[in-house]
Amino acid sequence: MLAAKPAMKAKGVRLTRQRTILLELIDQTGEHLDAESLYQMAKEKDPKLNRVTVYRTLKLLKHGGLVDELDLMHYGGDQHYYETRRKQEHAHVICLRCGKVEEFFGEPLRKLRRQIESHFGFQIMLARTEVGGYCAHCQTLRATEMETTAALPVQVPRSRPVKRTA
Repeated sequence: MLAAKPAMKAKGVRLTRQRTILLELIDQTGEHLDAESLYQMAKEKDPKLNRVTVYRTLKLLKHGGLVDELDLMHYGGDQHYYETRRKQEHAHVICLRCGKVEEFFGEPLRKLRRQIESHFGFQIMLARTEVGGYCAHCQTLRATEMETTAALPVQVPRSRPVKRTA
């Protein structure tokens, strides 16, 4: 949170009480929150806070480089989620069935980044990685569903007699 004030000041933006509340919620919950969830949580801390302020603040924090806006494989439709940018670079692993989001940190990501920079002569400033698939629990559910579906009798539609006209 200490780094937020200088970053916002450098952009010419004051870090107000309401902005601080939202930034702390995003940073401390450890979840990927959408604007509505943030609004509900922030309203508990400041009942005067309104939705417009939340949306404006999220836009401001995003442009100020303090938060990232994510779509997380569009699991929630067009929903956007927010996390602080101060985290170590990581990949988001999203279950396409239940929506569970895990974060993956580690050397494979750093190695991939170095390979891309080397191969393309490219200086990466920001990298976001999302991986969609099925968590272990949903894989089990899918396998059960597939077995159940395979065990059902196949119904072949009966063809209708064709009328011939002379």
